[in-house]
Amino acid sequence: MKPPQNSRVILGVDPGLATTGWGVIEEAPSGPRMLSFGVIETPAGQPLPDRLLRIQSELSLLIRAYQPAVLAIEELFFTKFAVSIAATAQARGAILLTAALQNVPIVEHNPRAVKMAMTGFGSASKEQMQLMVQRVFKLKEMPRPDDAADALAIALCHSQTRRELVAG
Repeated sequence: MKPPQNSRVILGVDPGLATTGWGVIEEAPSGPRMLSFGVIETPAGQPLPDRLLRIQSELSLLIRAYQPAVLAIEELFFTKFAVSIAATAQARGAILLTAALQNVPIVEHNPRAVKMAMTGFGSASKEQMQLMVQRVFKLKEMPRPDDAADALAIALCHSQTRRELVAG
């Protein structure tokens, strides 16, 4: 599926080892349009290299299919859960490498900035975020699972802020 010439495609990614959310949006003259969303899941019982390879393989297919102008990803957010941080960091590494190997520019967004861009409140709940994504894209239901909705929110945040234009 190739977008029209006068549009720009953004691939939003919410990184995670067990579940990596992704959302593809198109910027068009009429406003943002959702093209697709979903998750890449890796089974907990698989060896880590196999899980990372699955993320890399499926993300490569998405990049080839949608040919995004940019990959917007959530920055690593440090909380008290060190084990999940390590797993997320490994998944992020696979995602960043995949984008770099396919020459897709990468832009990182802080989780609070994404919430602020979507709801005007930096501590918005998951449900508030999902409702805003639903509203922007005029969906009948909230996008699920949460990881996919988060990825769409990251892509929308990038569309609204265009950080690569002010960076460098």
